[in-house]
Amino acid sequence: MGRRPEVFVRALSMAEGQRLQKITRTAKNPVKLRRAIVVLMSGQGQPVPDIAYLLKATEDYVRDVIHAFNERGFDALDPKWRGGTPNKISEQTRDWICVIARCDPRFLGQPFSTWSLSKLRDYLIASGRFTTISVETVRRILRERG
Repeated sequence: MGRRPEVFVRALSMAEGQRLQKITRTAKNPVKLRRAIVVLMSGQGQPVPDIAYLLKATEDYVRDVIHAFNERGFDALDPKWRGGTPNKISEQTRDWICVIARCDPRFLGQPFSTWSLSKLRDYLIASGRFTTISVETVRRILRERG
């Protein structure tokens, strides 16, 4: 297997270089800081293996950051994190929970006239749609849907 071709960041303007230096001094996010350092070092002519060694990163990571910066500019420095895990309950099921919550419990054969979160949770589990669901999840779904 031959040596991989050298990858460098595109030519940086003076303003871009100053902006990168400012990011390396003031960034609160460690991912953004690390990516800015990669781009700045590449702009100064450092080869990928040297950058990877100094930052204790893989060469593939360094190449990915450089390619992303060449394609998207400063937007590539920001991490694209989303909070939390993906929803496990489908939109259709969330709608169904809201419909049940709006129904009179007596209409569904329950011996009370209003839902509490724990009673609604118990009903949802008894209906067979869920094996488990927390009261907090029920509360969040109802709050999201008004």
